[in-house]
Amino acid sequence: MSRAGLPSDWGRAAPYPPMQITIKTPEEQEKMRVAGRLAADVLDMIGSYVTPGVSTGELNDICHEFIVGKLDAIPAPLNYRGFPKSICTSVNHVVCHGIPGERTLKSGDILNIDVTVIKEGFHGDTSRMFQIGQPTVLGERLSRICFESMWLGIRAIKPGARLGDVGYAIQTHVEKNRFSVVREYCGHGIGRIFHEDPQVLHYGKPGTGIDLVPGMTITVEPMVNAGKRDVRLLGDGWTVVTRDHSLSAQWEHTVLVTSTGFEVLTLAAADRRS
Repeated sequence: MSRAGLPSDWGRAAPYPPMQITIKTPEEQEKMRVAGRLAADVLDMIGSYVTPGVSTGELNDICHEFIVGKLDAIPAPLNYRGFPKSICTSVNHVVCHGIPGERTLKSGDILNIDVTVIKEGFHGDTSRMFQIGQPTVLGERLSRICFESMWLGIRAIKPGARLGDVGYAIQTHVEKNRFSVVREYCGHGIGRIFHEDPQVLHYGKPGTGIDLVPGMTITVEPMVNAGKRDVRLLGDGWTVVTRDHSLSAQWEHTVLVTSTGFEVLTLAAADRRS
C-alpha cells in the first residue's frame, strides 16, 4: 500500500514532516517476517475466489474473515484515516486505493488486491495483480512489465546502494516498454508504523537519494500505466485513477535490507519453498 499522508492524498509522494527511519533489530526483523508471510498468505488464499461474477466487496469480506479469524491478525487499512474496508481493490484504470464495493468483476478485467496485516504490532504489506477470466493482451503485458520492474527495483537493493538506484531500475524498464510510471504515489518505510520514511519513489537517477543500510524495511510497489502517467483522485477521497482512463497495474513487496543484499518478506508460499 502506497505512502500515506492525509486521507485526500493517501500514498501521495510529497514533502512530510521529518520522521525517523527505523532500523529493525534482529527480533523486530523476525516479527516483520511473520507479518509479511501472513500478508502473502491472504493473497494466496483469495486467488481462487477472483473469478468473473464476484464483487470486490465479497473479496473484501472473505479477506477480512481470513485475517481476523484464521490469522488472528488485524487488517491495517480498516478505519486507517477513515478508509472503510479491510483491503484495497483496484480494477482496470484504478491506480491504487480502490474501495471494495458492489462492482462485479468480468472476464478481461485486471485487478490489484492490496493487503496489509498487523501481527504483534508489526505490519506486512503486499499487493498482487489478478487477471479475470480470459486476459487481454494489453492487460497481461502491462501486469508482466510491472512485475518485472518491481523485481528489478528489488534487486537493486543492497547496503551502500541508494534509493535513486531502485527508482532508476524500475523507470528504465517501464519506459523501455512504452509504459509510464506514476509519480504522485510511492513506496515507503514500514514497521511498527504503517507508513514510515523513507519515501520509495519508482523513478529516479542512479547515485541519488538516501543510502540503504541493513535493518531498513521498505515497500517497493510500482504503479505502471498503459497510457500517460497522469492520475486524478476521485470524489470519495481515496480512489486514484488514470486521467486518460488507460489501464494501470501494481505489484508490491515488503523488503528487508540485509548485510549482503535484500530479503523479500512477502513472498507467496510457493516462492518461499522454491
